[in-house]
Amino acid sequence: MKAVGSTLMAIGLVITLITGFKYITKEKVVDIGNIEITANKKNRITWSPLLGLGVILIGGAIFFLGSKKN
Repeated sequence: MKAVGSTLMAIGLVITLITGFKYITKEKVVDIGNIEITANKKNRITWSPLLGLGVILIGGAIFFLGSKKN
C-alpha cells in the first residue's frame, strides 16, 4: 500500500505543478474540388491545482493509514 500511496502523491504533485496543456488541431476552412485550405486551431485543457492537492491528500492517507496492521 505504501507504493500506491507514494505513487498517488507523486501524481498529485505533477497535477499541482502542471495545470494544463495545449494542443493543435487542423480544421478544414475551404474545400473546393482539388483546393483545400486548412487552419491550425489552438486548444487548451486546464484544471485546478486543488485537484492535485486532493490527490496528494488521498495518496498520503493511503500511505499512512494503509500500512497499519491489525
